[in-house]
Amino acid sequence: MSLQDYGRFEDGGRVFRITRPDTPAPWVNYVGNGRLMGLVSHTGGGYTYWRCPRDSRITRHRYNALPWDRPGRYIYIRNEEGRYWSPTWQPVPLELDDYSCRHSMGWTAIESEFDGIRACVLYFVPPDDDVEIWRVRLSDTQGRRRSLQITPYVELCLGHALVDLINQPNDQHFNRTSWDAGNQILFATKDYWVQYRTATVAQPNQAWDGEVFFATSLPVESFESRKETFIGRWRSESNPEGIERGRLLNTEITAGDACAALQCSVTLEPGQQGEFTVLLGVVPRGERETARRLVRQGRDRAWVENEFQRVEQWWSAFLDALQVRTPDPDVDILMNYWLRKQTWATYYATRSAGYYHGGLLFGSGVRDSAQDLLGPIIAEPAMAEAKILNILRHQFSDGSTLHNWFPLTDEGEKTGHSDTPLWIPLAVTSYIRETGNFSYLEHIVPWQDGGEDTVLEHLIQSLDYTLHHRMSPRNLPLFGPGDWNDTLDYVGRKGIGESIWVAEFLCYGLREAALLLRRVGLESKASEYERWYATVAETINTLAWDGEWYIRGFRDDGGVIGSSRNKEGRIFLNAQSWAVISGIAPPERSKMAMDSAYRLCGTPRGPKILAPAYRTVDPGIGLATRCVPGKKENGAIFNHPVSWAILAEAMLGNAGRAWEYFRQTMPMRQAADPDIYLMEPYVYSEYVTSDEHPEFGQASHSWLTGSAVWMFRTMLDWMLGVRPDYDGLIVSPTLPPEWPEAHVRRRFRGCVYDIRIRRDESIRDEARVTLDGAPHTGPLPPGPAGTVFRVEYQVGG
Repeated sequence: MSLQDYGRFEDGGRVFRITRPDTPAPWVNYVGNGRLMGLVSHTGGGYTYWRCPRDSRITRHRYNALPWDRPGRYIYIRNEEGRYWSPTWQPVPLELDDYSCRHSMGWTAIESEFDGIRACVLYFVPPDDDVEIWRVRLSDTQGRRRSLQITPYVELCLGHALVDLINQPNDQHFNRTSWDAGNQILFATKDYWVQYRTATVAQPNQAWDGEVFFATSLPVESFESRKETFIGRWRSESNPEGIERGRLLNTEITAGDACAALQCSVTLEPGQQGEFTVLLGVVPRGERETARRLVRQGRDRAWVENEFQRVEQWWSAFLDALQVRTPDPDVDILMNYWLRKQTWATYYATRSAGYYHGGLLFGSGVRDSAQDLLGPIIAEPAMAEAKILNILRHQFSDGSTLHNWFPLTDEGEKTGHSDTPLWIPLAVTSYIRETGNFSYLEHIVPWQDGGEDTVLEHLIQSLDYTLHHRMSPRNLPLFGPGDWNDTLDYVGRKGIGESIWVAEFLCYGLREAALLLRRVGLESKASEYERWYATVAETINTLAWDGEWYIRGFRDDGGVIGSSRNKEGRIFLNAQSWAVISGIAPPERSKMAMDSAYRLCGTPRGPKILAPAYRTVDPGIGLATRCVPGKKENGAIFNHPVSWAILAEAMLGNAGRAWEYFRQTMPMRQAADPDIYLMEPYVYSEYVTSDEHPEFGQASHSWLTGSAVWMFRTMLDWMLGVRPDYDGLIVSPTLPPEWPEAHVRRRFRGCVYDIRIRRDESIRDEARVTLDGAPHTGPLPPGPAGTVFRVEYQVGG
């Protein structure tokens, strides 16, 4: 079937409407406010967490379940004859008379009809309150009086999700629920709280610091909080005994598997529409009065509507910071809506809270966080500022960093990945370029191992650590247990192997830092970094040029990877793209390297991360060679490296090839055959299976990927060519050859720049630029807050 058989974009692209529930996989959205976050599938599945998906999970995710999104946030409707269904289709998969799901920026709405009852369930989270709101509207479509029983239901986790998964028989002994009869609220908490990364016999003497509340605006007739009692013996969510019985048993538990179910009645007169809310929230332990206040508010329709409008207004303001109009509607949909939503999700959920990352193992990573801030920074610079400070808190005074950490415990791993500290210069310089806030460099931030120093000193130490502690005698960075490619994890385990990609990335950081240091008057340090840049660049070009492309690295045993001398893994995409991005490759080698990548890595769906895939396990390389050929880091179309290849081609002025790669990998085009692609057609996946595997075209690991922010910034900064610099906004587009024009409206340092880019066949020399009607050269300068600048950019055809 085609994509149109499953759904379509609406409202200019702001909404994706799914028109049948049996999609190839759960198609998911994120709702939340940064503290309370929820994954909502198109059939009501998904889980909710508070602050941290590992340590403070509210509802349960059943790992390895089919479908993947079980359980979820469900509503059961039971009619007069005792027949029951779910307006979200799951978990009672009856064939509905009508169904659709709309995923949008801050909400998901599922609408269906069955047995003459039309239902619409809207899920969203208010900006300031940690409560997930389900607004439900029911109406009779058959012109008869209806008496319905309504039961909202969730399965609870209550605290540490990993312990709940691997030690549930013991962990359930600490679950506590209680019914607040006067306010008709079901409360749930846990009197024991583990906060460790792995299984352990240690027994911390503490309770979970949260308390969940579940309520509705309907009068509650009965409730249930013991999962076994609600579901019944030898049953599941598809046929729970509590629904078939028509009455819940009002069970409060002091041990056992916790759930929350509230049974209510609704009467609809002929043609009448009814509305009610369900509230799933959390408050700090001991703050039940806050929960009661939120429930009172949530039972007020006007308050609920006002909060929903606030969500819409926040997203409209966030999106309004950048709007583009191009000849390609798919580009507009991604740039104006779904890449913005995806980069918002990666900012908050990092690589932790998803169906593919599970929320249990990774927490927040330095590498990921430093990239994720590049998306929201245009609309919300304060989000980037906060993220950088959080990254720097996890840096040691010698310049090294934790690789990742968990937000509630601050525990993390110092893995020794060779690239991790080097993401700090990218993050800091990007923030200063966007905001012009040089005083931020003087902000004092603590070190992970004690003491404190300025943001600028943190940046300097991140580079000095690599230069003085992680370089080989040949002036190349040591590979260590991996770099950006975590699966090249045994290339340098013995402390001898060298990473050419890290050498290129180091040069990028040195160049960026030197430019910034000259701006703040640190000429000597800037010169030192420029000398290091020249030294490392020369070494790369002397030792790593393979004749037609750059090798990927040197092994502990002295062998090479990513070379024409290898039978497998002969060329790696990243080593070519970053030779261009860092500026270390001379012009002729830049062209030759990218041409080689195009020739050897290219497929109709985009270039592969490496080619050919490894088919022989090589313990001296590591996990990449153990991956099945054509998937993940072993020869997949890995969208993160693809985005860097697009960036490199755009920097070289190769508009046609940059556009070819971008067009090939847009999710709605990859998903033209959804039954092959599987994943959501509105967000990028981490990778697409390549032609080296029979499942060519199948995607995996959607939503939480650095691909999103780099696809977004590459299109904006280099193809549309509107990018920030210290002195203002640069306009230098590399438009696809078939585009006659493009329009970018961008917020920058309190001003709005309305930029129209047009081709003009009569122009033979440099582009012509006017600023408010007057000829202009150089960056577009900042102005007084609120100024709207009109820019015309004309370039030859």
